[in-house]
Amino acid sequence: MRRLLTILTVALLTVSCGQTALKRTIAEDSLMAQVDSMARALAATGFNAGSVYKEIWIRDFNTFIELSLEVMPVEEIREVLNTFIDFQAADGNIPDAFVVVATADNLGYKYRFCEARPGMAAHKNTVETDQESSFVQAVAQYVNLTGDSDYLKEIRAGKTVLEHLEDAMLFLRVDKWNDTYGLITGATTADWGDVQPEHGWGVEIDENTHYTIDIYDNAMFAMALGDLASLCEAAGATENAARWGALRDTVKQNVRTHLWDAKNQKFRPHIYLNGSPFPPEFNEDEIYYHGGTAVAALAGILTKKEVKAANTRMLENMKAAGAQSIGLTMYPAYPDGFFANPMMGAYQYQNGGDWTWFGARMIQALARYGMIREAYQELQPMLQRTVEGGFYEWYHLDGSPVGSGTYRGTAGVLFKANRMLREAVNEKN
Repeated sequence: MRRLLTILTVALLTVSCGQTALKRTIAEDSLMAQVDSMARALAATGFNAGSVYKEIWIRDFNTFIELSLEVMPVEEIREVLNTFIDFQAADGNIPDAFVVVATADNLGYKYRFCEARPGMAAHKNTVETDQESSFVQAVAQYVNLTGDSDYLKEIRAGKTVLEHLEDAMLFLRVDKWNDTYGLITGATTADWGDVQPEHGWGVEIDENTHYTIDIYDNAMFAMALGDLASLCEAAGATENAARWGALRDTVKQNVRTHLWDAKNQKFRPHIYLNGSPFPPEFNEDEIYYHGGTAVAALAGILTKKEVKAANTRMLENMKAAGAQSIGLTMYPAYPDGFFANPMMGAYQYQNGGDWTWFGARMIQALARYGMIREAYQELQPMLQRTVEGGFYEWYHLDGSPVGSGTYRGTAGVLFKANRMLREAVNEKN
C-alpha cells in the first residue's frame, strides 16, 4: 500500500502540481530520508565494497567517498587514497583494489606489493580502463568537500599527490591511447562491466583479447580530466590546468565524432580495433548501453535534449525488459553463451542486470540537467526496494536481489542522488 501511495503521489505531481509542491514533496519524502539514514549507518562500518568483498575497490570507493565523508574520520578517508597512491605502478597505473593479505581470497589475481604497506597487497583488472579515472575523481571529491587543497602538495614516494594524479592520467594518455580516434582503449566488456567474453573469469587482457573503444571508459576519462584541471588550478599549476582541460575538450569532441550515433540517438557499443569476439551475424549496434550513457550525461557530453531523449529510451527499455528501474544495464542483453563467464548470461550480472549503482547516476544526471520531476519519479522504485531489503548490489528483472546485501556503491549513489535532487529543486525556486 505504501508503494502504491508513493507512485500515486508522484503521478499526481507529474500531471498537475507546480514546482513549489514538488519541492515540498521532495523535502518531506520519507523514503529519501530513510535511505539517507540507512546509507550513513552502512558507511560508518568501513570502506570495503560490500559484505562479499574483502577489498577496498577504487571504482566503488569513488562512488561513496562523499557519503563516507559524512560519517567517517577525514584521516581514514585520506589514508585510503594514500594506499592507492602507494600501490601506484611506475608507469602511473592505479590498481583496482587493495586488501590485507591475511584475509585475501585465493581468486588467482596477480598481486602487487609495496614496502610502504607491509601485510597488504593490490591487484588490477586489466580488462577495464576506469581505475585511474576513478582515483582522480575520488581525490577531487575529497578536496572539494573538505577544502583540503594542501593534500595535493603532500609528498608520497618522492612526488606530490598532484603529480601522482597527473601520472595516472598520463598512463591513460600514453599506454591506453589510440591515435586514430583520439580516445582511450580497453578490452571488450558489457557496457561498464569488467568481464571480457573470451574467458571463464574474464578479468585479464591476454592474446585472446579483442580491443575496443567504448563510451563508459572515455566518459569517465573526460570527467577525470576536468577534475584534474580543477585540482591543478587549486594547486596553482595553471599551465597544467589548461593542458588537462584542453585534453578533456578533445576527448569529449572525439566521443561525439566517433561513438555518438546521431541518427539513432545512442552510443555505439564498441569500436573494434582487432575484430569482434561475437558472431558476424550479431548486430551489436542494436544494444543500448544505460550505464555508459548515464556517465556520458554526467560528463557533459550530451545536451539537455539528448539527456531527455536518453531517459525516454531507458524507460522504454525498462518496460520492454520487464525491469524494475532504469538501472537496467542495457537492452537488449547479449544472448546466452556470448560470454564464457557463467555469471554473464542474458539479463544476468553486468549483462542486463538491474543496478542501482548506475541507475542512480542517471538520476543524478537528470537532476543536474533540471529534469527534477522525472528524476524524482524514477528514483522511487530504487528507494522502495532499498528500504524493503537493503543496499543490494544488483537485481534480477523481477526485482529479486542478488550479490552483496551491503553494497556501499549503491548506498553512495543513492545518497548523492537524493542530495542533488534536493539541491536542484531548491535552485528552481
